[in-house]
Amino acid sequence: MASGGERSSCTSDKHTNRLSNERSPYLLQHAHNPVDWYPWGQEAFDKAKNEDKPIFLSVGYSTCHWCHVMERESFEDEEIGKILSDNFVCIKVDREERPDVDKVYMTFVQATSGGGGWPMSVWLTPDLKPFIGGTYFPPRDHGRRPGLKTVLMRIIEQWQNNRPALESSGDRILEALKKGTAISANPGDSPPLAPDVANRCFQQLAHSYEEEYGGFRDAPKFPSPVNLMFLMSYWCVNRSTSEGVEALQMALHTLRMMALGGIRDHVAQGFHRYSTDSSWHVPHFEKMLYDQAQLAVAYITASQVSGEQFFADVAKDILLYVSRDLSDKSGGFYSAEDADSVPASGGSEKREGAFCIWTASEVRELLSEAVEGATGPATKADIFMHHYGVREQGNVSPEQDPHGELQGQNVLIVRYSVELTAAHFGISVEKVNELLASARAQMAEVRKSRPRPHLDTKMLASWNGLMLSAYARVGAALGGDKALLERAVQAGNFLKEHLWDAATQTILRSCYRGDQMEVQHISPPISGFLDDYTFIIGGLLDLYEATLQIEWLQWAEELQLRQDVLFWDEEGGGYFCSDPSDGTVLLQLKEDQDGAEPSANSVSASNLLRLSHYTGRQDWVHRSQQLLAAFSDRLTRVPIALPEMVRALMAHHYTLKQCFGCLGNLWSLFQVLMLLDSSDADSFLCQRLPALASMFRSDGGGGGVATAYVCSGFSCSLPVTDALELRRMLLDGMDETDVQ
Repeated sequence: MASGGERSSCTSDKHTNRLSNERSPYLLQHAHNPVDWYPWGQEAFDKAKNEDKPIFLSVGYSTCHWCHVMERESFEDEEIGKILSDNFVCIKVDREERPDVDKVYMTFVQATSGGGGWPMSVWLTPDLKPFIGGTYFPPRDHGRRPGLKTVLMRIIEQWQNNRPALESSGDRILEALKKGTAISANPGDSPPLAPDVANRCFQQLAHSYEEEYGGFRDAPKFPSPVNLMFLMSYWCVNRSTSEGVEALQMALHTLRMMALGGIRDHVAQGFHRYSTDSSWHVPHFEKMLYDQAQLAVAYITASQVSGEQFFADVAKDILLYVSRDLSDKSGGFYSAEDADSVPASGGSEKREGAFCIWTASEVRELLSEAVEGATGPATKADIFMHHYGVREQGNVSPEQDPHGELQGQNVLIVRYSVELTAAHFGISVEKVNELLASARAQMAEVRKSRPRPHLDTKMLASWNGLMLSAYARVGAALGGDKALLERAVQAGNFLKEHLWDAATQTILRSCYRGDQMEVQHISPPISGFLDDYTFIIGGLLDLYEATLQIEWLQWAEELQLRQDVLFWDEEGGGYFCSDPSDGTVLLQLKEDQDGAEPSANSVSASNLLRLSHYTGRQDWVHRSQQLLAAFSDRLTRVPIALPEMVRALMAHHYTLKQCFGCLGNLWSLFQVLMLLDSSDADSFLCQRLPALASMFRSDGGGGGVATAYVCSGFSCSLPVTDALELRRMLLDGMDETDVQ
């Protein structure tokens, strides 16, 4: 299979196209196709115009299973390759490098076909207007599904004989999409009422909630951290109501069941992309950086809300995985690990989940030592197999394995609590924990000897920003965990050194691991998009609050000013996803859904509000309100589509609290933290917030006593020196009666 770009030398030698000069792992996977591929750019556009040929645009990403299938079946096919190269200008795009291109043409595909996904296949006029689109095509006709060869021949015939109709159809659809995707507010419009929107969002989530295993649909089930973070925020302002209690239960139960399920890698940590069944058992095995980042934050928040160490342990496990397997020595984070790999048993064809699954005989052979003190004869394997649901015949049902890749295999899932497992074998809970930890470590060693899945070593600014937030927030919540906070600072330094062009004041979208493990860039580099700025700014604010090092707050302010210049819509409010001056991007979109990643506009609404409290800039409060007003219709009708933006709306309504000073491990969903002492009269913060100059550390018997002030609106509390009292003050006032 094409995953990872590994192929035989004879295949590599036979064909080499210009994608071999690229750095994207996805593009490199297609560098030896018998297709005359171009990357997205002016060279391809000029060729299409000069030769008056339609464009075949193929979009995917390196860990996409069906992208691998189409590459192997169709793009390695000599006949199809010749048809494509002779009749089309063929452009290959990594959607993670160019989310702007992906969003435009995916909007077209979804509007014209009713569905979407990757690989995405779109045919364009030489001026980049789409006229036909779809997703995966088999190479030849299969049942009622037309093959790629058939589709290509029909398009060639239509382009030659019916071109005006194709072009006019594309024009009409494009104009309709421009109108249908417009998001704006009129001058003077206000955001909708936060309590009403939040209540509706909760009700919509409760309606889609699956009670037995948690989550928000039957199958497939996605982690959806944005939903879980909203539910915990909703509880924070509705703690005394039955709805608030239900919201918290929904979030905690979902997080618990996911952590026990097969979607979590119990041997080598981290979470897979999604579950193919309702019980979180059999996953799609790829691991994405953005999932690890958001889930680490969700789990540490759950720990803070509930006081349960279990959730904190899961958060630490996620970061252990990322530090070990997705980290570059430069401080950056890689994008993903593939679902497919070569089975340890041999063969050349990659299989879904091969790196992660186990046969019962493998477990018995590895964990064969007897366990002393158990009721009856028992081995470590017996205990492990009981606890994790390992069966002799495998524990994956045929319905979850349509291609037969998991037959006779086991996906680990916690079937019993440690207490029940201990009772079943007549040993102590401590002994079971010790045995299970030892068994997992042994199995992790075995996994190291297996062929690894392809690793996408592309480093994206946006996803690195999300991961920066995760390390900062988990590190801070764990009492200032030194190692985690040092890793967060390393990530911040990486972003500034490798993905920030100080000369042009521009974030770069991506950089890459070179053959010598060095950081490489493409030329010319891809300029950052809205989500790159937004997620980095959010990460920098979290890093400042975790370390109280002012340099991170200063850079966040600088980036926000730059984001405003590049992406803000002066007429309608809100931010465009990409630079509106780029003429090759035909739709200027504003992402209106919090999906696998939060919408950049949702995060921007929060960033602006947080920064306004640090800088005193009331124009940023107003800008955040304008943004929310632009999305008012969506927030009012289907807030479930924007739970992260609903949280920002709630933060406006319930008033962010400023906490000056640092007293222990504190938590509130609506707060900003600042550190000030008597030497800070001329500091960055005091220059922007003159009222701070009167706040100094109180002196208690000759030594400085840490003192905090809680401010809301334009008034502050008396100085507080007790951490418990400060926590009470931060949590109090969340009810509507205390809103200013």
